[in-house]
Amino acid sequence: MKKTFITGFAAVLLLVSCKNDKKVLDSLADYNNSMEEKGYHFGDKINLPEEVTEHAESISISFGDKETSSLTVDPKFFEFGDNEVTFNIKTKSGETLSQDATINVFSKTPEQNIPYKIVAEYPHNPENFVEGFLMEGNTIYESDGLEKASQLIKYPLGSTTPTTTEKQPEDIFSEGIAIAGDKIYQLTYRNKVGFVYDKNTLKKISEFPLPNEFGEGWGLTYDGKNLIADSGSNDLYFLDVNNPSKVVKTVPVGGNKTIYNQINELEYHNGFIYANVWHQPYILKINPSTGEVVGKFDFTKITEEYTKDDSEHVLNGIAFKGENMLVTGKNWSKIYEVAIQ
Repeated sequence: MKKTFITGFAAVLLLVSCKNDKKVLDSLADYNNSMEEKGYHFGDKINLPEEVTEHAESISISFGDKETSSLTVDPKFFEFGDNEVTFNIKTKSGETLSQDATINVFSKTPEQNIPYKIVAEYPHNPENFVEGFLMEGNTIYESDGLEKASQLIKYPLGSTTPTTTEKQPEDIFSEGIAIAGDKIYQLTYRNKVGFVYDKNTLKKISEFPLPNEFGEGWGLTYDGKNLIADSGSNDLYFLDVNNPSKVVKTVPVGGNKTIYNQINELEYHNGFIYANVWHQPYILKINPSTGEVVGKFDFTKITEEYTKDDSEHVLNGIAFKGENMLVTGKNWSKIYEVAIQ
């Protein structure tokens, strides 16, 4: 009789424990789902509900091979954007519970809306599907994409006639470009290869495999030390200019309420990276050290002139003429000179 009583009591305890475990996991899931859209900022506390904490002896968060028991959004562990983590809970009853979650991290400071004024317009060849765009002196260097139409060209600002053209093989889809010294570096979309050209003649010098860290080549710029690439996510990849297949570091980009995925054409100027967002009429001003978006230009009005007829004719060209910005896009008929106010 005594043995039966003990067995029955143990069964009750097990049932209660299972119910509590389910309660903990359900409560944690509800909390994480509610916070996924709202997101966190660096320094925020992860305030788990009482249904979790009152049954927990300890709680930790793991990130791959890293783990922390601090329920604070610390940049040592978290980064801008989606952080795929696992909550590990040791209950007071001795059980170990685990649950995967996504923690979205945004910047604390709202990005500034940067005013500007269009001060000049220049002709641009509307046949050019712009993927890379920059200016040095009075010369525009442009990488145009699409298979069977990709090319690298240069021409004087104000002209639509290239002074030099380097056509690409038909299977190549050209992407972003950057000048470093007397060389031009160019990415390709899905060909998994990059090219190096002589800046003056546009003749190819060499090629290199794209880093394994990203599957597609999108935008490219140069900060005087490293090439900086993106691949259609919110990550900036800093590449060794002497070995562009090597990623030196990765910096995720984030705004106050938006994680700007699909950042595309890039331009480095006066300590900041300027980037457009694919299929959006914005250019972001990014702190390259932190990835924080500190400012945003809204080019909705001029972008709509081109996207109203074809949604692929998006803003996708950023260069600087002194302190003024030049902007253009895929198959745009104009280049706009913008004074930043």
